[in-house]
Amino acid sequence: MRLSSRMPELAAFAVLLEVARTGSLSAAGRELGLTQQAVSARLTSLESQTGVQLVVRTARGSTLTAAGAVVAEWADRLLDVAHHVDAGLASLRTESRQRVTVAASLTIAEHLMPRWLVSLRAAATRRGTAVPQVVLTATNSDHVIAAVRDATADLGFIERPGVPAGLRSRVVACDDLVVIVPPEHRWTRRAAGVSAAELARTPLVTREPGSGTRDSLTVALRAELGAARPPADPVLELSSATAVRGAVLAGAGPAVMSRLAVAEDLAVGRLRAVAVAGLDLRRELRAIWLGGRTPPAGAVRDLLAHIAALDTG
Repeated sequence: MRLSSRMPELAAFAVLLEVARTGSLSAAGRELGLTQQAVSARLTSLESQTGVQLVVRTARGSTLTAAGAVVAEWADRLLDVAHHVDAGLASLRTESRQRVTVAASLTIAEHLMPRWLVSLRAAATRRGTAVPQVVLTATNSDHVIAAVRDATADLGFIERPGVPAGLRSRVVACDDLVVIVPPEHRWTRRAAGVSAAELARTPLVTREPGSGTRDSLTVALRAELGAARPPADPVLELSSATAVRGAVLAGAGPAVMSRLAVAEDLAVGRLRAVAVAGLDLRRELRAIWLGGRTPPAGAVRDLLAHIAALDTG
């Protein structure tokens, strides 16, 4: 509901209340850091705006009219509420500076967030500033997007391609997917690896629908083969990267996973990577938030600035 043009600003009510308390324009001015002339001008403007005479000025001082006394009573209540709102906003600003609720897709939560958060804590300790409290939930990209949209998360990190509608985003890291099999799998004996078409025909061990890794693979295959050749149905759908990795090791079938998630397995030979000719499996990892183009001030902006500094440092 819009207020009328007759409604004064809070600062004008503060002048009226100070005149009522001190009984003098000059005394009110001293309390407010204004000259007597400035107080008089503001009262005149207040009376002109409201259309009500509020103060009687005499050589012995200034007193409120009957209407002025009523307005002053209202103004006192109004300013009391305003002070409570002001204090509440200050508390929220402090909380936003010190605490951030983050939802992150599993690859980011498990393989990047720990390094980012440890580094953030160390940097804050070096500067002697408060360490932001980060409350982290690990889930799939679809759930991250939903959490940011309904404001249950201040900040999200996703692996799926593209920018979700209605949200702002920033690329925070890059990753690539890799086709993995056990060392004894027949694909490891192929010097040229497999084709994108063969990969698409092969039932894979995958994450559940809504996973950024699964969506990224689908987008890459469609870009190479066209939408008319959808991937084969999964041999298994599992809810975590750890479960997918374990199923591949047990011989359930190949999988496509983030290189971050299987780097150690590849390094020691527990799993083998299989090349896929012509298939671009690189992807961008994004931070997402609700609101303006610039990330929200406080812990959200501090965390993203720190991540950016790590990337360029």
